[in-house]
Amino acid sequence: MITEWQPGKKTRPELHEMLDTISTTTARKDKIQLVQDFSQYPCFTDYIRCVFDSRIIFALPQGRPPFEASEEDRSPSSWHRQNKQLAYFVKGLKGDAMNPIKRENLFISLLESVDPRDAEHLIGMVSKKSSAKGLTEKLVREALPTLLS
Repeated sequence: MITEWQPGKKTRPELHEMLDTISTTTARKDKIQLVQDFSQYPCFTDYIRCVFDSRIIFALPQGRPPFEASEEDRSPSSWHRQNKQLAYFVKGLKGDAMNPIKRENLFISLLESVDPRDAEHLIGMVSKKSSAKGLTEKLVREALPTLLS
C-alpha cells in the first residue's frame, strides 16, 4: 500500500514499507543507500532518531498498550501525518504538561489510526528497538552522519 498521492508529487511509501525494504536488502551498501533515500521523509528520520538517539526518552509506560488495530489498507491516517504528535510522547517537550492518562490515550488513538504494521513498528520505537533487520545505529551513523548526536 502506497498512500497519500498528491498532484505533482510521487506517492510515498509507508513506514512499514520502508522498513521492510531495508530488512529484505542484503548488501550493506544498498541498505545505506536506502536509509539515505528514505531520509527525505520526516516520518522515517523521526523513527530513526527515536530508536537510536539516547537523548530521546518517551513519557509513555513500557510494554504493549491496549489498542485495537485498524484493518490493513483501511487505516484512517498514516504515520506521515501522525508523526507530528511525537512531541506529546517525548519527555521534555509539549507532553510534559499533559496528564499521563490523556497522553497514553492519545498514543493509543495514534496506534489505532495508522496501518497495523506501522503501529507495531511504533510500539518497537517506544521500546527503542528497531524492527527492521539490519537497521542498526552503526548503519544509520554511516548513512546519515549528522542525524544522531
